[in-house]
Amino acid sequence: MNPAAMSQRFFKHTLWMAGFRPLFLLGFIAGAVLPLLWYLLYSDQLAFNSNITPLQWHAHEMLFGFGWAVLGGFLLTASKNWAGVRGFHGATLFLVCLFWLLDRLAFWLPAGVPAIALVLMHNAFLLLIVPLILWTLVTNLQKIAPDNWYFIIGLPIFVLGKNLILTADNFELGWTLSLGLFRMAIAMMLERTLFQFMKLTYQIEIPTYKPLDALIRLGIFVAVFESLLPVPAAIAVLGLTATLLLIRFVMWSPMKGLSQVDTGVSYAGYLSLVISLYLECFRLAGMLHSVGDVATHTFTLLSMGLVMSGMMIRIAQGHTARSIVFTRSDKLAIWVAGLGGLVRLVCPQIWPEHYTLFVLIAAVAWAICFGLLGWRLIPFLLKPRLDGKEG
Repeated sequence: MNPAAMSQRFFKHTLWMAGFRPLFLLGFIAGAVLPLLWYLLYSDQLAFNSNITPLQWHAHEMLFGFGWAVLGGFLLTASKNWAGVRGFHGATLFLVCLFWLLDRLAFWLPAGVPAIALVLMHNAFLLLIVPLILWTLVTNLQKIAPDNWYFIIGLPIFVLGKNLILTADNFELGWTLSLGLFRMAIAMMLERTLFQFMKLTYQIEIPTYKPLDALIRLGIFVAVFESLLPVPAAIAVLGLTATLLLIRFVMWSPMKGLSQVDTGVSYAGYLSLVISLYLECFRLAGMLHSVGDVATHTFTLLSMGLVMSGMMIRIAQGHTARSIVFTRSDKLAIWVAGLGGLVRLVCPQIWPEHYTLFVLIAAVAWAICFGLLGWRLIPFLLKPRLDGKEG
């Protein structure tokens, strides 16, 4: 077989037929491995030659390694539903994944690599995937929901936040911008999906109030820029947005939603988002005297991690034409991640001298969670759809 034919066959493999397939595969691996690497760095058992600190690496990798593998896979796939067009696939999708891997590799190269090469390796992924997503949204404006404008405006800011995280002087600004954008993405994904989940699972139509939804979207978007706002204004925006989210949470049949893991994982993630916003208000006001950044970790561990794990379970099955089932191992994985996150948040406040141990427990919990999920779901990502359709 000639090289051209081999290349064509490779890019037509099922793995490259839809964005969620390879990027969720990378997300399962990242969710299992990156927290363990963080523990090794934090406990001085591992080091790299990069000029950045281990904390910068941790912040960057949990958002732009794990987080963007899942978010990117979701957004490249969601275009099919939002705009009625097929997402990017084939060779383009292969390049997206290759650039994601280069971003991870750049931290571990030996000293002496030219700075321009590192900049290119760190930015190639976002500079490819963000325009791809924007192209789909912008060229189908008449088909998309109005709130997709927040993605159109917010996605390019990820590039800025990512690069600021990798600088010593602007780390805090880059971190808050990037974290705020993930809060926005999680809030909007929950708004779009929980209505459907509750209707399919319990035949309950949770109420929707467009003015309330619009205020929440605006608030969560403005909160992205908390570091650029005067502290009192940032506290007001975060607190008001958290309160509006909480009001809507109460209206959305939370006791029913929390009664099963299938929907409970999303509801727990929603409530954790609310709590994290309130905690951030207390932090900015100088009233949060905690061991570790509990506001950030409440969001990353108990909101982002749980919501994304549930989303990966649903999409990996639903978009391969399989019945959406949360198996015992899936539920165990979610419980382990959730309990590991609680240990990471609560126990250091009681036993601060064992902080490193609790970092390890949370890392192992994520490794177990995404290891179990990947073991079951990665085979679905590598196999054709059961209905014979492409994608």
